[in-house]
Amino acid sequence: MAKVKSVFFCQNCGNEVAQWVGKCPACHEWNTLVEERTTGAKADARTSSGIKAKAIRLDQIETDNQQRISILDKELSRVLGGGMVPGSVILFGGEPGIGKSTLMLQLALRDPALTCLYISGEESTQQIRMRAERIGLPLDHCFLLTETNTHNILAQIEEVNPGFIIVDSIQTMHSPMIESSPGSVSQIRECTSDFIRLAKESAIPTFLIGHITKDGSLAGPKVLEHMVDTVLQFEGDRNHVYRLLRSVKNRFGSTNELGIYEMQGTGLREVENPSEILINTNDDELSGSAIAASMEGLRPMLVEIQALVSTAVYGTPQRSATGFDTKRLNMLLAVMEKRCGFKLGVKDVFLNVAGGVRVDDPAIDLAVIAAILSSTADMSISKNVAFAAEVGLSGEIRPVNRVDQRISEAEKLGFSRIFISKHNKGLNPKNYKIEVVMASKVEHIVRDLFA
Repeated sequence: MAKVKSVFFCQNCGNEVAQWVGKCPACHEWNTLVEERTTGAKADARTSSGIKAKAIRLDQIETDNQQRISILDKELSRVLGGGMVPGSVILFGGEPGIGKSTLMLQLALRDPALTCLYISGEESTQQIRMRAERIGLPLDHCFLLTETNTHNILAQIEEVNPGFIIVDSIQTMHSPMIESSPGSVSQIRECTSDFIRLAKESAIPTFLIGHITKDGSLAGPKVLEHMVDTVLQFEGDRNHVYRLLRSVKNRFGSTNELGIYEMQGTGLREVENPSEILINTNDDELSGSAIAASMEGLRPMLVEIQALVSTAVYGTPQRSATGFDTKRLNMLLAVMEKRCGFKLGVKDVFLNVAGGVRVDDPAIDLAVIAAILSSTADMSISKNVAFAAEVGLSGEIRPVNRVDQRISEAEKLGFSRIFISKHNKGLNPKNYKIEVVMASKVEHIVRDLFA
């Protein structure tokens, strides 16, 4: 019998050391080492096919140009790059309760012509059946397996031979070759290797649902993200109904695409036009609101920026932002005070991006300034006006990329004016039905809006 010993694994990089230290000697992260029990015979117990690989000259390799497997979920298909690649392994992460299992179960049930094996290590068969009935899709083409032992799972996969596999979740799986408990660094790494080996040998696409840590990163060693082909992140505020699907890594497509869903009682609904749901349709003219034409990856999207400026009750004014970088908000407030003459140093400023989404596009700077000035002067901005420009430290309005797509999106939604930078090159305003106002400084925008 092999001797059991204790070793320490780094949760960030997977490095193994004999005793606990405060900082990992490999990745230099602090307090990431966890203790696990292992045996010296674990490497000898692994099976091997016995086939030795040979080097092949690059021009002698034949490519079969495998077609992607199309899926009926348009949002997920867009983020993946046009469907599932045979043999690909996709790591799907998100916060608890955000809707990961619901989205994956919808994917398993949506296409009757594509069989799926749904492997669950967290819920019983009855619980999954209840959720599937609530979704309201056909159930006769989806196989369900509640198992955590990877050896039993691999045997069932060979027997069922599904079109694709969903594993919920990778942290609950365990391999009998490893002595440590499920969810440990060595177990996650070993189980992921088993599924990757199976996917590459059998050309079956595999989805691995993963938990995340309190800082938002995927649980387990960082090498896990390097092992898989695609890493998807499911985001959103549980207090709002909208969910965002982003691609963090994609070997077979772009990482700039974005998928948007709306959480409903019957599951997640695809949102094909997010601009119509993220902007306020109320006809009342309210101060402190401005519409920004932003880009999420390659997708234009109009979002509503809300601002509230009030007199500071305490000595130190508050600066709070939801869905926007607070440091960038402080920078824009300094620009407004220096270049526009607005005394905001003694004011509380609260900023919110409506809809619960987080926007990192610098093109919303001008809309942020317009919303703050609107709240300060208590004067509303027309709902037919949109903004798409970055603001520099000297108060200049800087150009942004893909401005033609932003203008077209605003025009499609019925806006009559859009403010952009004067320095956008190769743009002819006469090509659009919407009035394109080109400005070079923030002062010009202030005079145009509030004169």
